[in-house]
Amino acid sequence: MLSEPRSGRLTAWGNALLAGLVAPDDTALAIVGEDAVHRVEGLPGEAGPVGLTLALGRLRALGATGLRVALPAPGHPLGLSGPPEFNARALDAEEAVVCVGVALGLVPEVYEAGPEGDVHVEVLWHCLPVREAPPADVPSLGEAERELAEALREATEVLTRLDVAGSGPVAEAAIDAYRARAERGREALAPGYPARAVRVLELAQRVGVLVDVAHEAGHGGAVSAGEMGARAGALRPVERTARRAVVAAYNSVVEMRERG
Repeated sequence: MLSEPRSGRLTAWGNALLAGLVAPDDTALAIVGEDAVHRVEGLPGEAGPVGLTLALGRLRALGATGLRVALPAPGHPLGLSGPPEFNARALDAEEAVVCVGVALGLVPEVYEAGPEGDVHVEVLWHCLPVREAPPADVPSLGEAERELAEALREATEVLTRLDVAGSGPVAEAAIDAYRARAERGREALAPGYPARAVRVLELAQRVGVLVDVAHEAGHGGAVSAGEMGARAGALRPVERTARRAVVAAYNSVVEMRERG
């Protein structure tokens, strides 16, 4: 939960592009971020991998009117609608993008390339058929915000009960990383997203930080396997709530448009 999903960036900035709010080159730069390059393979009408600018233009020409993010986990196909082949690939990657208006989806495959000391990241998005159906288990922004408030209380209670809140270098590093990312740019999503979506995303990320801190605090050897299992069980519903809220935030512009 500490890192921004690549599918989230593609969804947010892709939606801004499809709405005519940003230029294609600016969109590609925002999606690539700190990676070296992103390409898309398997697009109808293209013989091989193409760059993001061409890929997004091709998707629009094919009928795409919006993008949704999916963040599935074992036993929780969050944001997916099938078929099984696409779901399995998305589950392996733990993320995917599903197009609205055309039955296609994108799943990232991440590579590291270059010599030691100069390694860079390349991403190949696989374009695959998807089933046109409502995505699984995605709440509205309002539902996500209400659920997050309770999840934040639960996560804080778990940390307090385990006596790990804010303690140790791992916890401090995780919280510092979250704060640094938040300060680097207040535009957490992309042009066209409502302030409520930004608020929900930031709160979900804060809950994710607390979940990660609680998990990492048990890896130092002082916690038994049984205690780690109990901790994971207590945190699992909190983490699920945070993931659902992240998806709701990224998908909010599509959901609002569909509701009129």
